[in-house]
Amino acid sequence: MNYGEFGGQYVPQELKGKLNTIEKEFKKAKKDKEFIKMYEYYLKQYVGRPSPLYYAENLTKYVGGAKIYLKREDLNHTGAHKINNSLGQALLAKRMGKTHIIAETGAGQHGVATATVCSLLKMKCTIFMGEEDIKRQYVNVEKMKLLGADVKSVTRGKGTLKEAVDEAFEYLLKHQDAFYLIGSAVGPSPYPEMVKFFQMIIGKEARKQIIKQEGTLPKAIIACVGGGSNSIGLFSGFLKDDVEIYGVEGAGLGIYTGKHASAIANNTIGILHGMKTYIMMDENKQVKDAYSISAGLDYPGIGPEHAYLKKIGRVKYDSVTDKEAVEAFKLLTKLEGIIPALESSHAISYAMKIAKKYNNEDSIIVNLSGRGDKDLKTILTM
Repeated sequence: MNYGEFGGQYVPQELKGKLNTIEKEFKKAKKDKEFIKMYEYYLKQYVGRPSPLYYAENLTKYVGGAKIYLKREDLNHTGAHKINNSLGQALLAKRMGKTHIIAETGAGQHGVATATVCSLLKMKCTIFMGEEDIKRQYVNVEKMKLLGADVKSVTRGKGTLKEAVDEAFEYLLKHQDAFYLIGSAVGPSPYPEMVKFFQMIIGKEARKQIIKQEGTLPKAIIACVGGGSNSIGLFSGFLKDDVEIYGVEGAGLGIYTGKHASAIANNTIGILHGMKTYIMMDENKQVKDAYSISAGLDYPGIGPEHAYLKKIGRVKYDSVTDKEAVEAFKLLTKLEGIIPALESSHAISYAMKIAKKYNNEDSIIVNLSGRGDKDLKTILTM
């Protein structure tokens, strides 16, 4: 797919052949009716799709302005949107004759989803996770182990998502039999295209559901952005419509402090994990450490399609601080009885700000990308 100057395959030559083979098989698979039928079967019968589009009436009344709808990806099996992509890529790997899946994870949701589908499909599973994220997401680590995955602690650097991706790519170079199941819409081609394809179900469902429930399209849609898989999944259903689109990164302690995870705010283009995109770099052109209270947003780059959408002005990217996200986490829990992931709480917080721009006949959609039981330890120790 063409992302203008962004994307590409900035990887060692020995990896290019493997990536091109994956791309070739992916193009065949997405046109194969039997493959799509199998994927859709598992989405319905195993994942539990379609996920509801829920009118958050109490939150709407509290905020004022547009009706706030939540796309309930937290109700999927394993508790997040991640399984849509993990399932699709694992089925592709099995189709290719692969028996060993490797993956990276930050918040642990992609790791759990990958371990889950590997258990289902009887495939060996190795998960790379930064030691800092292992501390933050202990429950998800134990889930992965119970599901049969080998969880590798990554101790170098800051010990978060970036380092986990680095380690996974290095492992892939040494183990050509493995299939790297990337969890976000990042990395060298064809990964951003594949992840989008397997997450497009979010946008397709949401568009159909809002028209059925409201009789018209929403005024705006909002999703959090780390690498960008849940957001590109939702955005894909509305890019051609007259709908405002907002991507929300982690502002951490505040953009001005430098302790944040907003690649867009940094406004610097470079190479990261095999792709050209906006990344956080210092004055020496070295990748800076990202920071966010949310492990899933703690990434110093952004997917190439997001970079392209920012450059052409189709999507507005902004950020929300840790403090604002925690407040939204607690508020949604209290008002609606729904405990959101800290990642999703960034989008909830931003939706509360923009809802007031519209009147009470309008609607907006927030992608509730995951549930927050994994984040309770973080919340309770604050």
